[in-house]
This record gives sequence, structure tokens and C-alpha cells, in this order.
Amino acid sequence: MMMGASREALAAARERLDALVDNTGVDVAALAGELASVTALLDREVSLRRVLTDPAQAGEAKAGLAGRLLTGQVGGECVDLVSGMVRSRWSASRDLVDAVEQLADTTDLVAAERQGTLDSVEDELFRFGRIVATSPELRGALGAKDDSPAAKAARSELVHRLLGGRAQDVTERLVVRLVENPRGRSLEAGLEALSALAAERRGRSVAMVTSAVPLTDAQRQRLGDVLARLYGRPVQLNLDVDPTVLGGISVRIGDEVINGTVSDRLDEVVRRMAG
Repeated sequence: MMMGASREALAAARERLDALVDNTGVDVAALAGELASVTALLDREVSLRRVLTDPAQAGEAKAGLAGRLLTGQVGGECVDLVSGMVRSRWSASRDLVDAVEQLADTTDLVAAERQGTLDSVEDELFRFGRIVATSPELRGALGAKDDSPAAKAARSELVHRLLGGRAQDVTERLVVRLVENPRGRSLEAGLEALSALAAERRGRSVAMVTSAVPLTDAQRQRLGDVLARLYGRPVQLNLDVDPTVLGGISVRIGDEVINGTVSDRLDEVVRRMAG
């Protein structure tokens, strides 16, 4: 999670991106791909990202360096966005990479929004995440740490076989980028982050709800209403059934966990007895 200066820098970058993509003349799919290529560059070139986030260097000097490196490699909109980002202060050099990647993913979600498929993309990302979570073989194949070009191509081809023609193009692009460059994240964590970003684009929070048995429609409605009142905005419920929780539900929104499961209470009893 970003802190301090990085959080402010990301917020400013997202505002600039929103202003840019409001222009329907911008090719958002191309911009997303270009931002993804910048992410890969900064992730690979540690010394470069350190220079671009060095607080001892003037913002204009860093923006000039970014402009010289990227001009001719990506479009002007991408150059302007990244140049603006390096003018800002960052708490850690890695935060800049995370921020550029988030802009790339958000831009692809804007493409889905324009196509009227954002709801479908959000649902597909969640469902694919559940499939991965319940299939160790698939998780191992797509989450392999081998960064060789051949291994990345094999993972991408597997995603194409799984999602091609069965999911939105944006969903497929997002998942391909994730398996090609997981950047230290587990596949499940990456898919969950993408799903949350899609929900945020729609002005909602995502609650990961785990229960011992499927919730009824009435229970889902009541839970959604309660969480919406609690957080002051609509909350998307992503539901999972796990018999090991024994009873009750566990709700996770971002880093906050509201745990009311029987197994959690039993664990608390055991901890108290042990103490």
C-alpha cells in the first residue's frame, strides 16, 4: 500500500489520466499498451527508476529525462503522463512502477467502459480468479516464476486458449499482462487487485465475502445494504463458499476484515486457552 507522497502522486496522476481519457479521440487501448511497456521498462531498469524518483533531483530535470527516453517509443499522451508523474515526489522508487501499472490497467478499463462491457470485465476477472484459486494445476502453470521469453509466451498462450472467445478482449489483455509480468504478486492477488480496480472504476467498493454455505438472495441484499451504509458508497459483493469456516461469514474490503465466522471464534478461544 502506498503511503504519504506516493499516494498523493498517484492521485494526481489519476486525475491527469481521467482528464486525458475524457477526450474520445484518445486511443485508450493503445495508451494502455504503452503504459504497460513503460511499466516493464521501469520494473526492469532499477537504476533508471531510482533516478526518476530521486528527491534530490529537480522535477523538470527528471521529466526531461523521461521525455528523451520515451519520445519516439510511445505516443505523446503517454510521454506527458509519465513526465508528469516523475515531477512528483515518491516515497519509494517502486511506487512509481506500481502507479504506472495501475494507470495502464485503468486505461484498459476505460476502454471497456466505452464499449459498455465494464460490468462483464469485472465479473470475468472475479470468476477467473475463483477458478484459479480452486485449481492448483492451473495456478502453477499461470503463476510460474520463470521470466524467460519462452515461458512468458507459453503462459500468454494458455490464457488465450482459456479466455479467447469466452471473455471480453479487455479481460484477456489484463490477464495476459498479469501472467507475463506478475511483479512478485501471486496470480490470485493480481486478479483480485484488477477486480477491485474495475469495481472502483464503477464507483463501488468490492467486498470479498466468504461463507460456509451460499447466501440467499435476501441475505446478499441485506449484507450489501449494511456495507453500503457503513462505507457510504455501493459495495459489490464477490461471494465465495468455504465449508472450513464452519458458519457465519467473513467480509474483506481492501485491508479491512470483518470476521464473524465460527472457525474464527474457535481460533480465538484456542488462542486464549494457550495464553
